[in-house]
Amino acid sequence: MSFLKTNTEQGIGIIKLNRPDKLNSFNRAMALELLEVLSHFEKNPGIRCIVLTGEGKSFSAGQDLAEVTDPAGPGMAKILKEHYNPIVLKIRSLEVPVLAAVNGVAAGAGANIALCCDIVVAADTASFIQAFSKIGLIPDSGGTWFLPRLIGWQKASAFAMLGDKISSDEAAGTGMIYRSIPSVDFEKEYLAIARKLAAMPTRSFALIKKALNLSFTNTLDQQLKLEDQLQQEAAGTHDFTEGISAFLEKRDPLFTGK
Repeated sequence: MSFLKTNTEQGIGIIKLNRPDKLNSFNRAMALELLEVLSHFEKNPGIRCIVLTGEGKSFSAGQDLAEVTDPAGPGMAKILKEHYNPIVLKIRSLEVPVLAAVNGVAAGAGANIALCCDIVVAADTASFIQAFSKIGLIPDSGGTWFLPRLIGWQKASAFAMLGDKISSDEAAGTGMIYRSIPSVDFEKEYLAIARKLAAMPTRSFALIKKALNLSFTNTLDQQLKLEDQLQQEAAGTHDFTEGISAFLEKRDPLFTGK
């Protein structure tokens, strides 16, 4: 049984978490399937942007707690090591942009998987909850890494400890996400962003992701050297040549991601 809906259009790989009766909470099968689909899209040169969203009224309520409490289940250690940590690392290492389109509640690991994506938009009816403290746990799936970098120490600490429900508008206002979008226009708007990304020079996106990933551990001197290295690599791409030519010729560029 598949717990994902996938399709491709105009260079976009769309993934919908598909356990709507369980608020798209993760079980082992869905987590491993997501890893498999991400790897499949990674190997497809025609995919220039990936969208991750949810089916129904929720993005993802996080971990299915019935699986955690099942004596025959995978257990917490395996869930982190084999499900969430590989998903987060895969999203951060993909050379194409990943757009999280948060259509409803994103709680626990569901929230943090969304927040590890390159760009996050949310319907104005959506919300984010660091629900871990409510059951005596800590934020996982990169939550303790991404949150303070996105919104600062105080907000991250408060959201993690208090488990407040954060509206889409507040998430946008704090810098946690890129945009809050009226729900009536949500699918149209997030697909427009995805199409724009897919039509752009996606090779530069891979280099941007690499630079941003390393910026948190590099010194300024190391980061300047990395920028020099990556900029030279970017300047050697077909898309750079095309972008310059299109600018000089006053026409729209046709980027190929090469």
